[in-house]
Amino acid sequence: MTTGHIPITSSELATLWTIYQKKTMMVRVIEFFLSNNQDAEAIEILQTFYEGESNFVNELRNIFTQEGAVVPIGFTENDVNLNAPQLFDDIFEVMYLRTMMKVATGLHALHMSMSYRKDIMDLYKRCSAFAEDICEKTTQFLLSKGVLPKSPAVTLPNQVKFAESKSYRTGLKMTGHRRSLNTVEVAYVYQAIESNVDGMKLMTGFAQVAKKKDIRKHFFRGKELSKTIITKSSEILLDSDINPPSTPAGRVTDSTISPFSDKLMMYNTSLLTSFGFGSGAIGTTFNLRNDLTLKMIPIAKDILDYSHDGGNLMIEHGLLEEPPQMEDRTQLSKGQSK
Repeated sequence: MTTGHIPITSSELATLWTIYQKKTMMVRVIEFFLSNNQDAEAIEILQTFYEGESNFVNELRNIFTQEGAVVPIGFTENDVNLNAPQLFDDIFEVMYLRTMMKVATGLHALHMSMSYRKDIMDLYKRCSAFAEDICEKTTQFLLSKGVLPKSPAVTLPNQVKFAESKSYRTGLKMTGHRRSLNTVEVAYVYQAIESNVDGMKLMTGFAQVAKKKDIRKHFFRGKELSKTIITKSSEILLDSDINPPSTPAGRVTDSTISPFSDKLMMYNTSLLTSFGFGSGAIGTTFNLRNDLTLKMIPIAKDILDYSHDGGNLMIEHGLLEEPPQMEDRTQLSKGQSK
């Protein structure tokens, strides 16, 4: 039986560092949203999130200090301009928070499974429960406003069926047309569209206000990539006579004054790009029509290329904070520090 202090592992340090970056960014973003949002119900949700997320940031900071590790910089008051005009309307600010909570629930579940110390596992369980609660609140808020289209209705099955031939995988029937999508396939395609509609608007706003020209071009490229994903995914749904999701809500204003640093916007974009790539990979795994997989592979490559170029751009402009490094044993054996 072990007694005394249990040091954190490399994977625990990695996840704590990653979550600190994300949560300090979210505190700064929502801090700005609270300075301009006029919808009373939206403000209540944003305020609840801001207070809870700020508490988690303080808890993470205390863990780093207690373990004798340097506290990451993350994102500070220098990364937000509270005097900037509103960049997104009240509705989109809630849409953004909902999208980020989708990312958070997945990350916290993954990070909990990568941890060993009970207090850290408990931290991620609480983070996950908090993100799920905010996701529910934002979803119900948007539904009450009539601005969040639901996935398609479907006739409920009255019997269990098994695929009888390999044509189920190809999607081709004897008549020559492809079988309709199953509900699992629709679910992932639909979510890809929903996420990229929000992403397209976010990139539109970021492209308007970024300070550096090459970073503005990167955001514009991200907007075009989202549009491509929306178009190709919508074609998949329409081929099965399913209407893709559409909402006119969530407006980008005409402001060209940035409320956020280029560093914050690039990190936010990188985070969402990684989430999009991961979600696409999971969706492809559950596709049972080979033609869908073939359509998704080029998109996945485009997302990966975009993410790679974004990382290079962050390094070029000194915007990429390095995660904690493992010891360089080769250098240490030569008597050199890393």
